[in-house]
Amino acid sequence: MRRLPLYGRQGKFTFRLLAVALFGQSIILSFFALVARGNAIAAGEPERGETLLWVGLGLAVLALVSSGLMRSPVGITLGWLVQVLTWASAVVVTAMIGVAVVFTLLWVVLLLQGMKVDAVVAQREREAAAEGT
Repeated sequence: MRRLPLYGRQGKFTFRLLAVALFGQSIILSFFALVARGNAIAAGEPERGETLLWVGLGLAVLALVSSGLMRSPVGITLGWLVQVLTWASAVVVTAMIGVAVVFTLLWVVLLLQGMKVDAVVAQREREAAAEGT
């Protein structure tokens, strides 16, 4: 098994899969921001609620930006950062453990499968080029 990349450009299929996963994660993270705010307000800490809302929305925006930058070498690094910060958000809202598990597993599976598909496509392109010469 190849090592999971932390930096660098990914193949066409891989970056598309990862971009879609991060886009979906950004939607869920925006809901997390609302839940964190609501929990803080219910606990009688409205100022903390506002802070948590903006931090959560910042994480959602980071996931969205990462999705858009997936073609660049830093896209994969930002994607991993989003995964780590999603795990860290479980400190604020415990239910985020479930979200972190699902999206981290999805991230890893899509990364591995995307790399396999990109390798098969590259092999077929090499074979087609060899037959054409």
